[in-house]
Amino acid sequence: MGELKQGFFWGNSTSSMQTEGAWNEDGKGRSVYDIKKAGPNQSDWKVAIDEYHRYSEDISLMQDLGMNFYRFQISWSRVQPDGEGDFNQAGIDFYDRLIDELLAKGVQPMVCLYHFDMPLALAEKYNGFVSKKVVEAYTRFAKKMVDHFGDRVKYWLSFNEQNCFSLKFAFTSSGYLHGEETLRELYQIQHNTMLAHARLANYIHSQKPDLKIGGMLAFQEVYPASSLPADVEAARKFMTFGDFNLLNVFVKGQYLPEVTSFMVQKHLDDILEPSELAEIAQTRSDFISFSYYTSTTISAAKIPIATVPNFYGDFGAELNPALRTNEWGWQIDPEGFYGILMDLYNRTNLPIFPIENGIGMREVWDGEHQIDDDYRIDYHRLHIQALKRAVKDGADVIGYLGWGLIDIPSSKGDVEKRYGLVYVNRSNHDLRDLKRVPKKSYAWFQRVTRSNGEDL
Repeated sequence: MGELKQGFFWGNSTSSMQTEGAWNEDGKGRSVYDIKKAGPNQSDWKVAIDEYHRYSEDISLMQDLGMNFYRFQISWSRVQPDGEGDFNQAGIDFYDRLIDELLAKGVQPMVCLYHFDMPLALAEKYNGFVSKKVVEAYTRFAKKMVDHFGDRVKYWLSFNEQNCFSLKFAFTSSGYLHGEETLRELYQIQHNTMLAHARLANYIHSQKPDLKIGGMLAFQEVYPASSLPADVEAARKFMTFGDFNLLNVFVKGQYLPEVTSFMVQKHLDDILEPSELAEIAQTRSDFISFSYYTSTTISAAKIPIATVPNFYGDFGAELNPALRTNEWGWQIDPEGFYGILMDLYNRTNLPIFPIENGIGMREVWDGEHQIDDDYRIDYHRLHIQALKRAVKDGADVIGYLGWGLIDIPSSKGDVEKRYGLVYVNRSNHDLRDLKRVPKKSYAWFQRVTRSNGEDL
């Protein structure tokens, strides 16, 4: 196995709406998540795990776990309630306190500036990132955050899982509240978010050269469902449109020819304004980061005729019968993780940073005994072993961040889908006392970080 470099980043990843709570405190404006209602299998977003008031306790847990890195999100509507106009000093002060405490406890911060929680005012006024007005608003917000926190935060992300804006999920994640969800709107959202990323990356590289910014993608290894050439081609095309197109922009500043040719055929190429392409062409990345949880397969036979490649996964995805699967249909595939690490490094020759990895499982604490989560230990062990094999085979991997290593609501608001090494004592509809309780995996992960990945 490959030996990990000294200073390897071990840590935790979260978003603001899945952690902070305090949805209406200290001048915070509403985001699109604040109007989502609870359901039978999901919480609302008003409290989450109350990180706004308990961050010091949770940073101490990270420090005790041996973590030296924390990727979190600055909530746009907390620091700029309407997404445009005046900034909220109380919100900025909160992140000052959070960052200062992280640094005091030996944990390096990484800031993500957008994790799908569009300020509600911008969603209602402009329909989110389908509008250039929101690109302009985001750019002002992002530059303000870099200017204010850049003296203490070295690592930056513009968008979480930016390729999600190339998929059907774009209409959920971009602040889009009304409309017909047309193909033109999808490609406008994809382009607008990339333009916003480019403006921030170019600003950092020209004005803040000591800082680092990278692209961030959601990678799900996609295999053909069979050896049929049509399945192989469907998998290739889906990955091209859903992953590798934006990767090429992050690294070379250009959309892939296959994608631009498709846009010409669909009469969408007028979206690509020459002046904006010139800005995007200047874009480069200091690292490439990604989330990885699972893999899938694609069956061409299940994809309706004339389906655009961006939507192949919505129709053609099939579970792989060779892999174990959790309750939510997420398959355990460390070999896919290894393959993505190698593929990304071979394609980019940039430092590769997996910043989300984990497994959601249903767990119940009886109030007394430790939760025995050997399945989580097994999951992380297999993926860290795959990472070390990639390092041995030449990949420059700079860290490994687990997703939500203190329990948080899932992306759909389900508190019962738990990823953490630390149990948070609440359910979807009962806040209980929010007590933090280490699981069996907590002590295992301590050994991993303190041995820099040697003791697995």
